[in-house]
Amino acid sequence: MKSSTMLFFLAAAVSLSSLRSFAAAAERPLIPILAADEIHSQCARGLRDLRQRVHAFENRPVAQARDAKKIYAQWDAMQMALEDVQGPMDLLSNVSPDARVRANAEPCLVKLNQFMTVVFQNKKLYQRIKATKASDAIEVKLRQDLLDNFEDTGVALSRLRQERMKAISKRLDEVSQEFSRILRDNNEKLTFSAEEMQGMPADYLAKLKRDDKGHYLAGFSYPEFKPFMEYADNSEARRRYQFAFLNHGTPRNLSLLKEATDLQREMAGLFGFKSYADYAIRRRMASTPTKVNKFLDEVRVAVTSLEKKELEELRVLKAESLKQPLADTRLTRWDEAYWQQKMKQSRYAIDQNALRKYFPTEAAVLWALNVSGTLYGVEFKQISVPVWHPDVRYFDVIDSATHAQIGGIYLDLFPREGKYGHAAAWGVRGVSTLVGRTPISALVTNFNREGLDSNELETMVHEFGHVLHGVLSSTRYVRHAGTNVELDFVEAPSQMFEEWARRKESLMLIPRFCKTPCPTVDDELLGRLKAAHNFGRGIRYARQLLYATYDMKLHAEEIIDPMEAWQQLEGETPLGYVAGTQFPGQFGHLMNGYAAGYYGYMWSEVLALDMLSGYGDQLMNPDVGRQYRRAILSRGGELRGDDLVRGFLGRAPDSKAFFDEMMGRRL
Repeated sequence: MKSSTMLFFLAAAVSLSSLRSFAAAAERPLIPILAADEIHSQCARGLRDLRQRVHAFENRPVAQARDAKKIYAQWDAMQMALEDVQGPMDLLSNVSPDARVRANAEPCLVKLNQFMTVVFQNKKLYQRIKATKASDAIEVKLRQDLLDNFEDTGVALSRLRQERMKAISKRLDEVSQEFSRILRDNNEKLTFSAEEMQGMPADYLAKLKRDDKGHYLAGFSYPEFKPFMEYADNSEARRRYQFAFLNHGTPRNLSLLKEATDLQREMAGLFGFKSYADYAIRRRMASTPTKVNKFLDEVRVAVTSLEKKELEELRVLKAESLKQPLADTRLTRWDEAYWQQKMKQSRYAIDQNALRKYFPTEAAVLWALNVSGTLYGVEFKQISVPVWHPDVRYFDVIDSATHAQIGGIYLDLFPREGKYGHAAAWGVRGVSTLVGRTPISALVTNFNREGLDSNELETMVHEFGHVLHGVLSSTRYVRHAGTNVELDFVEAPSQMFEEWARRKESLMLIPRFCKTPCPTVDDELLGRLKAAHNFGRGIRYARQLLYATYDMKLHAEEIIDPMEAWQQLEGETPLGYVAGTQFPGQFGHLMNGYAAGYYGYMWSEVLALDMLSGYGDQLMNPDVGRQYRRAILSRGGELRGDDLVRGFLGRAPDSKAFFDEMMGRRL
């Protein structure tokens, strides 16, 4: 999921950015496709309108100041007006094929961030909200969320500290944008000979450009890097590529990361907190760094021996395959993905690249839409609308029962130069039932056009889970729309949806959507896929544990250099730290909303696997799907995460399914 840095002050946790406001629900909301020279004037007009709204809010007659419903409605309208400006800037800065559009949108986002800092430091506005008397649970939650935003932004700080808070906020926004831009706009290509490409699939090679000597050119997009690390037989070529990939944001991004952590620590200090982790986590489900670290310790106990066991199995396979003594065989970082792939081929007869014929990309997309529609009672109707690139498609989302249009989604699925390089979802417009405002979400990926492997299929449904969280939200206020939930809950709906990419009940439906006959995932293949998925779970969870532990250490009380912390923590893992690599320089999560929050991926998975139990052995049961839509997706952030889960399952969350999954005990 991708979130806007500017919206840090709008939500207690992470928000997907939102887009245009329309007076009439019947009018189809669309993303405006802005030209580079339109951005400055659009931003200026939007900011003028927002300042006028703030002025009107400040000067509301005293007699009306305690009318909670009117106050909340006026705030809701102001936030929608903010979305009208911020939405296109945030999305297009990441997906526009025009470099000038991307560059021009960034300063506007900084200005909007500064505007919201000023808003949330405004004592008159704070007192307007504080004076209200909420009349129901939704208003109680809204009031508290807004008061938290004001207090977290420094409404109670001295004038001097408020000014410093503004400066820190502005600089953090600039640092985050520069960090992302360095990675997104890096067009460097590595050169590989035909010999170094031994083992690579033919369709991979066909997509690569060549230089005048016939050598292959590969860059830093995941569709180029990841398959190479899994299939290239040449160990030295893998080492060279991995070094370049891990360092492609450095040295500048290392200094930006250090600056960001220093600023975050200083920000926390303005409020009297010892660390940024203390400041940030207090608004989340975990509530304290102590609880987070306790959870990470539990994961460490569960996963450490399993990771070592799996790595040793890979080392044995390497020795046997290369016909060399085990005592002389060492497993390296650039071996890990390659020998895992070999293990899955030899032990389980699973070749990820060969799976693409089972999951043709277009069929997989139509399948995901169909599964979602069946479960949640909606239909997706493709409509021709203006888009930012010819590959992009738009769909109306229609409620099957009422036949009303309840939202819209954009799909931008294939790689291109200058585009956001991973897979993410943007909630480009939030819902507000108060005024009939309908939501929009966008799915942004970089997939192979011909077909997906099973990992990519899981990625697609994961991100589509975020899209659904946005467009199936039905909240009274836009402040609670979609993924406006605690950071350590936000991934749970998407992680749960991954299961539909692993079960026969749902996978067997894919051939219905193939243009030409494609094979069905039968019981035998499903068993091998499950076994292959289970192998490497120790390595997988251990890596997530390393990232989360690093994040917590970086944002703890002790001041530490990012590279020193990484060298220490990665050095304590079984494969150790590889001298010369600088992974933190491309760890974008820490610069885009997940600082002191990366633990949330595993924390959310606890909730995801627990919620999955509500389906039992009937994954395609529409009755449960609609119950889930009502209890989780439609409620957005109107309840806290624990209460959302309780509303669906009828009990408090439980971590048993998560640790069963980690240890291979889950059926």
